[in-house]
Amino acid sequence: MNLYRLQSIILASLLISIVGCSAAPTHLIVSPQVNIAPSNQLSHKEAQLTVVDMRTSTHIIQILEKDEAATILSSEQRLEDIIQGILVKQWQQQGLSFTDNATNKMTVTIEKAVISVDQESVSYNTQSEIIIKVSIDNSKQTLTSRFKTRGHSEGALNADIAVLEREFNQHLSSLLTQILSSNDIKTFL
Repeated sequence: MNLYRLQSIILASLLISIVGCSAAPTHLIVSPQVNIAPSNQLSHKEAQLTVVDMRTSTHIIQILEKDEAATILSSEQRLEDIIQGILVKQWQQQGLSFTDNATNKMTVTIEKAVISVDQESVSYNTQSEIIIKVSIDNSKQTLTSRFKTRGHSEGALNADIAVLEREFNQHLSSLLTQILSSNDIKTFL
């Protein structure tokens, strides 16, 4: 990387952080990118899908700073609606049909989805975790699979909300891809 490019990146980062201080976001844009190649792997299969958020609190980012009230940020849209929309779209591209009277009753449960930031005066430390459980009941047997992703990061100065938002979207994209690619789920359906 040449010196000019490095200076440009530093300057841009500085400007973004200055602008970011003046207009702190109130919500996150949760927009995971999931692209599974279409196939007919689940053709002639049907399911009923329900996505449930079982978290005790619906915020996604919590910033904890000593002697300060916690800053919490939630998704602009309900997380269960975002996840359901992506799963339905991607599974339909695999040939799966969704009907209310399908034998396969699929429940996707959001158990945890949070990035916790410990903000110090000149540094920060983040812990992120997303846990999603998928249960499929076909009236004869039940398949239950749990999918998890964890992350950790640290840095100088203040945590950047845009970076945390991007990190959350990357983790959620990865987890949804794991669910959609699960051979256990495909075989059970």
